[in-house]
Amino acid sequence: MSDVTLESVSAEDRKLLTMARSARARIGAIEGAAVRDGDGRTYTGVSINLPSFSVSALRLAVASAVAAGASTLEAALVVTEASMVDGQDLAAVRDVTTGIPVYLATPDGTIAATGTA
Repeated sequence: MSDVTLESVSAEDRKLLTMARSARARIGAIEGAAVRDGDGRTYTGVSINLPSFSVSALRLAVASAVAAGASTLEAALVVTEASMVDGQDLAAVRDVTTGIPVYLATPDGTIAATGTA
């Protein structure tokens, strides 16, 4: 992943940041994520850790998109305190679409890095 500034990110990708941060804040989750599908629809997810199962924010966002009928993704963004996007999260994105931008943002809204899935 490489460094990127918020100003260099498209307006559509900045919306993903707003949505992921809002989803995370709504329930006080460790991570929030958002993806945009090929039709421009957006889906959010938050990290969930229950006694019977856990799911990451990005995997939940991807699953929500697929459950809604999305066959391609255009971009993904994760808000987390981690220093990198989990490899299995990237694999979930690649299961749907390869070569899309995946942004890593800090909880304060700083785009820390970008890469491709």
